[in-house]
Amino acid sequence: MKSSTTNREGNALEVVHPHAAGIDIGSREHYVAAGAEVQTFGCATADLFEMGRWLKRCGVTTVAMESTGVYWVPVARILEDDFGIPVVLVDPRYVRSVPGRKTDVKDCQWLQRLHTYGLLTGVFRSPLEIEPLKAYYRHRKSLVEGAAQHVLRMQKALEVMNVQLHKVLSDITGVTGMRIVRAIVEGERDPVALARHRHPLVKSPEDQIAKALEGKFLTEQVFLLAQALEAYDFVHRQIERCDGQIEAYMRTLKARPAQPSPPEAALRRPTRRKNQAHFDLRAELTRITGVDLTRIPGIDALTSQTLIAEVGVDVSAFPTEKHFVSWLALCPNHAITGGRIRRRKSRPSANRVATAFRIAAQTLHKSKTALGAFYRRMRARLGAPKAITAAARKLAATVYRLLKYGEAFVERGQEAYELQYKDRVLANLRRSAKHLGFQLVAEPVS
Repeated sequence: MKSSTTNREGNALEVVHPHAAGIDIGSREHYVAAGAEVQTFGCATADLFEMGRWLKRCGVTTVAMESTGVYWVPVARILEDDFGIPVVLVDPRYVRSVPGRKTDVKDCQWLQRLHTYGLLTGVFRSPLEIEPLKAYYRHRKSLVEGAAQHVLRMQKALEVMNVQLHKVLSDITGVTGMRIVRAIVEGERDPVALARHRHPLVKSPEDQIAKALEGKFLTEQVFLLAQALEAYDFVHRQIERCDGQIEAYMRTLKARPAQPSPPEAALRRPTRRKNQAHFDLRAELTRITGVDLTRIPGIDALTSQTLIAEVGVDVSAFPTEKHFVSWLALCPNHAITGGRIRRRKSRPSANRVATAFRIAAQTLHKSKTALGAFYRRMRARLGAPKAITAAARKLAATVYRLLKYGEAFVERGQEAYELQYKDRVLANLRRSAKHLGFQLVAEPVS
């Protein structure tokens, strides 16, 4: 292999990794390019160990591969853990321009060539100690989504029977809703008797609930309702068991020195809400991170868990908060052509952490905090979608600073933010007036 090559401008590209290899990951077989040779290996564990031994014989010191589904995981684990070969995981969108006709052989050779000249940037990979927590968290999230599907099936069965329970209750999976659904499954048909299950805190009166429960109870729909209820209960038992595994593993993680936090302005609700963890998740996250991320407006324990399970406690992989925000795709993506910005829209992303920050940003609409005031100002000026992105970006930057520097979050308050914004607007007006040759004089309004 040559030590350098020449691009279109005539500039020589220096070899960065002279002993690099490229692997085209597949579901049935992997194509590996090392040196001038290309070998094909199967997906069994014995085949992967044979691949590692062949790469060692070829003198390979680093490997590049695409992040294709989950097929790359066993390959990377065996090469790194058993053979000590570093793996650079690459986004497939950045290496899809293969010269000529596309084949598996050319794919692995193209990966090897780009990696040899240092033209590939590896994607972020969470630390190994966080991988079990990430697996538990993603499985729990899929269980919660499955429970939501069973709720929709219960609501469909009730709607077919014209039992308008969702019209008088905001959530049919609440205390009152589940009592009524279980009573229907057990054979109760009297709407007045069903309405007696009303919780005292429900806003709808008992007679209105009884009127909504007057329906035509069909045998097949009651059976479907019972099946959906049974599946819903089973999934929630699975979630509880998964929470036990999460709690047990989180106790094995090291604790970081905690920073003293200012006293809270108000006591938090001690009751457990729907889909919340079955243990004190907030205390465990505070012990692991050394800071209480739930003090940030809009950030709850599940949002913090999403961040820790996907990124981890150490954010040193991102040099600055701008790198972190860019990885989350929460900043404008300037497309510059001819020296002019043609497009500013942030790029689409399926990042789970970014989604959690966006959901948290939507809860700031009525927040009497500085972040809430910022969100409302952005919403009035740019609209809701861009305001959510801007607020999510500010939340992400705040979390990054707390995790990197270990500082406790201090809420400035809505009044302090509005006063600072007013001072900034006045400073801009004075600057504009001076530029036009005038002087801005403050005059009190009677």
